[in-house]
Amino acid sequence: MKKKLKNPRLILAIVAVLLVLAACSPSTKTLYVGAEQVDCVGSAPQKCLLIKENPNDDYTYFYSHIEGFEWEAGYEYELRVKVTENNNPPADASSLHYQLVEVVSKTPVQ
Repeated sequence: MKKKLKNPRLILAIVAVLLVLAACSPSTKTLYVGAEQVDCVGSAPQKCLLIKENPNDDYTYFYSHIEGFEWEAGYEYELRVKVTENNNPPADASSLHYQLVEVVSKTPVQ
């Protein structure tokens, strides 16, 4: 005997809410940070970190800030960071917020 769903719209609404919550939840990713900063221009001239998400990739400019991370020249870092979305960022800021979870490695560069 087949059972009919009593309220399929309710089930669809619950699934939709769960999908939205999953999309808004913070993610954790690995970032590789270079041993030097470079001059760059975002909303104004500044110094940018050089980062990559894969050790084999080329470095790219990182215009944001990683909360809790203290960069030191002459070291390459592997970091675990929590990335959350800023719902209302200033016009000249990133829509993503980065927070240090762990310094996995800090290696001096010769």
